[in-house]
Amino acid sequence: MAGKTATTAPDLGEEQVLVLQGGGALGAYQAGAYETLSQSGIEPEWLAGISIGAINAALIAGNPPGRRAARLAEFWETVTSSTALWAPLLWPLGRGAMNEAHAGRALAVGVPGFFIPRVPPPTLRLPASAGARSYYDTAPLRETLLRLVDFDYLNAEGPRLSVGAVNVETGNMTWFDSARHAVGPEHVMASGALPPGFPPVEIDGALYWDGGLVSNSPLHYVLDEEATGADTCLFQIDLFSARGAVPATVWDAETRIKDIRYSSRTRFNTDMMRRMYEFAEAAQRLQDKLPEELRDDPDLQALTGLKLAPRLTIVHLIYRQAQYERHSKDYEFSRLSMRDHWDAGARDVTETLANADWTERKRRGGPVKVFDLTRDSR
Repeated sequence: MAGKTATTAPDLGEEQVLVLQGGGALGAYQAGAYETLSQSGIEPEWLAGISIGAINAALIAGNPPGRRAARLAEFWETVTSSTALWAPLLWPLGRGAMNEAHAGRALAVGVPGFFIPRVPPPTLRLPASAGARSYYDTAPLRETLLRLVDFDYLNAEGPRLSVGAVNVETGNMTWFDSARHAVGPEHVMASGALPPGFPPVEIDGALYWDGGLVSNSPLHYVLDEEATGADTCLFQIDLFSARGAVPATVWDAETRIKDIRYSSRTRFNTDMMRRMYEFAEAAQRLQDKLPEELRDDPDLQALTGLKLAPRLTIVHLIYRQAQYERHSKDYEFSRLSMRDHWDAGARDVTETLANADWTERKRRGGPVKVFDLTRDSR
């Protein structure tokens, strides 16, 4: 599925971090973006993901570099392998009608290697019984993950992996991080267990749902954790854009609501990080102005004790939906749309890495740089 190879990115001695948002079928955009980053010489040392972002992250972290793009392609070809044969008959009505047909089929019969409908449905089951909490069974996803992800490699040799899920009883976000304990298929599945479609996943006696219920992006977790002392380049690959046109119909409104809800305030988080750096610099300047006897004051030490990377670069890669896409875009698993999303990710990375603002970024002053350089963003 690879397009033309992107320009090789220079090695600037940065820690490379990949942050992957949730977004269901739109996740092929992340796969295309990763493939092109890899072709450009950029391999992440740390991946963090939510929902489909957690699945893509596990496919990358759980395989050696030379096998990662192929495993991503195998996953996305699997989940789009059962495209409705009759959908092309709707071509005269437009691509939007075809997409809706594919989405309807996913709701009716499930997605290969991902989920299948429960029979009987949960409405006909006893409360708290097996299958009563969700419309679909995600057992196929577990088998897919075990086939495509080498969890032994992931935990022993692979890059750091962090996936977020929500504790059903407490409502708090929990992070399963390979830097602290072994990550298995259950942790990845928990991150993508979006209710009521998918069932909660039990881990150590607690039940977990999709991390997107609290935050659809792991960006804030990475920024809070980032304290390696090394320059850091963070690629934030989002599947929903906070910006969009005013809806013209109730159907457009449904799509716009989804975009706003799941865009996860990406720019808010990056603006907050920029202000934290400015705050840390101001605290350091204040310390330099004070007399020697006040420099060990505990309050001042607290102000100057923030652990931040010397230089932080954040690159936004945000999928902007096509005009024909509707509310169903995140559960429309057709092969045609998957390839469109994959190609869009590859195209945006190629455009970003070729942009003069990116190639000349080291000449700019300031410890924090934020880029959103694709044509659609402008």
